[in-house]
Amino acid sequence: MEEHSFQCPYCWEEISMLLDPSVSQTYIEDCEVCCNPIQVSVVFEEGELTAFTAESIEQ
Repeated sequence: MEEHSFQCPYCWEEISMLLDPSVSQTYIEDCEVCCNPIQVSVVFEEGELTAFTAESIEQ
């Protein structure tokens, strides 16, 4: 697992999450500070993180 830090698109607090470098994926995870849902997209190539986005979900 690889730890990655980023800013929440809602509350702008820095949060971190553990990413699995064996798979590229898109999923929804709640912010650990404000509890709003964040769409997280990660792309790994040969075990290296090549792309990461964390976007708000329009509600």
